[in-house]
Amino acid sequence: MSQKPSQPRVNLVQSPEYRDSYANSVQIRVSVWDFHLVFGQANSESPDQLSIQNMHGIFLSPQQAKALWNVLGQNLAQYEQAFGELNLEPQNPNFPPTVVN
Repeated sequence: MSQKPSQPRVNLVQSPEYRDSYANSVQIRVSVWDFHLVFGQANSESPDQLSIQNMHGIFLSPQQAKALWNVLGQNLAQYEQAFGELNLEPQNPNFPPTVVN
């Protein structure tokens, strides 16, 4: 008879450098070794100009990127079940239609 290994206790500690931020832009750069997620804020100053101010870059291993993809998918499915389907089309008429973040 095999017993399931017990889950370790996880102790979450925030470092002194921890900050919450808002991002409405995510750029992803991929290499053989890692995924680089760059979070920023996009602002449309005029109908023909979009500025993105990059704020945070996070490197993830491919395994951690896939784990993030899985947990985001699960949470998005729960969100849409509770609040309705999300629409990815920009609602701001000044947002250039060719830019996808």
